[in-house]
Amino acid sequence: MNNSPLLLTLLYLAIAFLLLILCLATRWPKAVKLAMIVVVTGAYFIAESAFDGMLGWPAATNLPEKFVLLATVVEEPDKDRGTKGAIYIWVNGVESGRPVAEPRAYRVAYGKPLHALLNEAMKKSRQGISQIGSTEPPAGGKNGSWLRSAADPTAKIKITDAPAPQLPEK
Repeated sequence: MNNSPLLLTLLYLAIAFLLLILCLATRWPKAVKLAMIVVVTGAYFIAESAFDGMLGWPAATNLPEKFVLLATVVEEPDKDRGTKGAIYIWVNGVESGRPVAEPRAYRVAYGKPLHALLNEAMKKSRQGISQIGSTEPPAGGKNGSWLRSAADPTAKIKITDAPAPQLPEK
């Protein structure tokens, strides 16, 4: 088990305690003490956003421009529970024609067309056909196979079969 979040929380508590001692025991101007308090408080919020990345929660950012689709999980909307639904996509970003070292999870809003597209892509993936995805702003064309991303409603998602690997000649 990784105790990094617990360790970071304890370190921030230690810094806050030291800040309290400094504010009570020194005769520094009130502006300096106030600035220290604002900086430490801001550090809490920055660290909290970093914890999400460490703990493996889905990214609230946009999907990479090009990616390899690894898996999807669909949470359909439920009126009884009052949930809007979501689609969780596990991808490997592609940079310079090669997949990046670590995969990442992304959360996008539920949509029936996107759900259908990802279901079809996962069926092909289970058959051994790798799936390549791409995102593009809507100005790039009006192709009907492009679907909107929830993180950025102006971006669209497209899934295609990966090209067959080229084996060297004997």
